[in-house]
Amino acid sequence: MTREAGGYVLQVLGSSAGGVVRHVAQIAAGARRRGRDVRVAGPLDLHEQILAPGRVPVARLEISDRPGKDDAAALQRLRVLARQADVVHAHGLRAGALAVLAARSLGGDRPAVVVTLHNLPVGGRSVRAIARGLEELVGRGADVVLGVSGDLVELARLRGARHTTRALVPAPPRPVPQRTAAQVRDELGVPRDAALLVTVARLAPQKGLDLLLDAAALLEAGPREVVWVVAGDGPLLGDLERQAADEALPVRFLGRRDDVADLVAAADVVVSTARWEGQPIAVQEALHLGAAVVATDVGGTHEVTGDAAELVPPRPDALASAVRGLLADPERVAVLREAALARAATLPTLEDTLDQLEEWWSRAELARDARRAREARHERRSSRSG
Repeated sequence: MTREAGGYVLQVLGSSAGGVVRHVAQIAAGARRRGRDVRVAGPLDLHEQILAPGRVPVARLEISDRPGKDDAAALQRLRVLARQADVVHAHGLRAGALAVLAARSLGGDRPAVVVTLHNLPVGGRSVRAIARGLEELVGRGADVVLGVSGDLVELARLRGARHTTRALVPAPPRPVPQRTAAQVRDELGVPRDAALLVTVARLAPQKGLDLLLDAAALLEAGPREVVWVVAGDGPLLGDLERQAADEALPVRFLGRRDDVADLVAAADVVVSTARWEGQPIAVQEALHLGAAVVATDVGGTHEVTGDAAELVPPRPDALASAVRGLLADPERVAVLREAALARAATLPTLEDTLDQLEEWWSRAELARDARRAREARHERRSSRSG
């Protein structure tokens, strides 16, 4: 079936944490503002978040976070949605694999496929085996594969991607604190001479909150009292609160907060304990606020911070040592705060991201056209030889 004129870019995502949803919503609304017909397909419970930045057409497409009996229905639904698209741009490994399969099923007139990889798969042997199969399907089947960090780009190359590069993730606008550091510390009940550490993270395994608790135990034995607050919610909240209470650790879990900028601006040190990150939004926000940052050197974190943060291996002793060193060195803290603001000024904007996507959507369309030409030549040769 031939695609009708007036095709569009179809953004596809599955069940996802907030970061990917915000990213898709940003680029969909931004590209539509520029005149691109961009639509989104994803699970129903994400629609409100996608619609919030602008009137973006959203279709229901239920892609779960793991293989299951509903995949066949999702594939058929995606096939229908993709039929009139010029480009299908999927976000995440499972959505990307389904996009490749749906496009293939449409034959020679299928749309171009772009996949952005947002996370490094983690888990046991069976999980990694399934992930490798999906990675190879995406690498060999997509016209373009983007990765939010250098290690994901290299992984895509290893899995056969012909066109791949690091995806730009727009830094959030610089947040503006509404309270002074003294007001925040008073509200939290932080003693005058204590150090305030702040972590902003979803309470999930990837964020390394076990490292945080172990590092807090090491800091508790130091010469200066520490109060470590964690802003964010997630499935590990109950377990983390119980461990912190059982071990009498100086860690408080604040839950989801609307005053993250105030907390970060009031911190002596902002700490990221993640086991893997792409382009961490919380770290970008900390740089915008001129925070002294200690972060685990994982994934794309260094690509975000450059030399404007203390980066350490993902180990409790390394985290505790770096934090302790900064608390004892005000001059180093001042240098890091200045470097953070300078680094923040270089982070990609939404317009930078949209420029990149326009380029790679066009490249994907060119790759699709070249593929169609090859297939047409093959068909002609086959008909002559027949």
